[in-house]
Amino acid sequence: MSIGVASIVAGVVIVVIVTICREKIGLGTIGSMVLTGVFIDLIFTLNIIPLAVNLTVGIVMLVTGLFIISVGTCFYMKSAFGAGPRDNLMVVLNRKTKLPVGICRSIVELSVTLAGWMLGGMVGIGTVISIIAIGFCIQITFAIFKFNPAAVEHETLKQTFDMRKNR
Repeated sequence: MSIGVASIVAGVVIVVIVTICREKIGLGTIGSMVLTGVFIDLIFTLNIIPLAVNLTVGIVMLVTGLFIISVGTCFYMKSAFGAGPRDNLMVVLNRKTKLPVGICRSIVELSVTLAGWMLGGMVGIGTVISIIAIGFCIQITFAIFKFNPAAVEHETLKQTFDMRKNR
């Protein structure tokens, strides 16, 4: 199984969990889950992102990428078409625990990483840095954009299709 397909499978499992927690599943949820997996595989297949030449360059690339992901997450979640599986789980944890959204995101990433590792996936220093740094990046980015993801009322798939049907 490719990393992209594994990402989609993990997304499906998380969607089941967040659905049980009564979070809305929208077009953005499905799109994020599927497109993320497809693009992961495409990026690996086309080999379009260069390997870091040393640890320092690698860390800079990693943290830059996490900030780009954080800005993208903010923008697409603001559209209210449904949050991706991990973002939805982050919101569930934020609502239920009242912990800062960044900590919630790191908890989600830690959980997914542990599950992947238990299934035989690799965990390296970049993975550990990502788990910690994504929460930091999300927290800073959402603060800059004054974005509270728990306050967004996402549209469900049914609402989206009903609106398209009524046009």
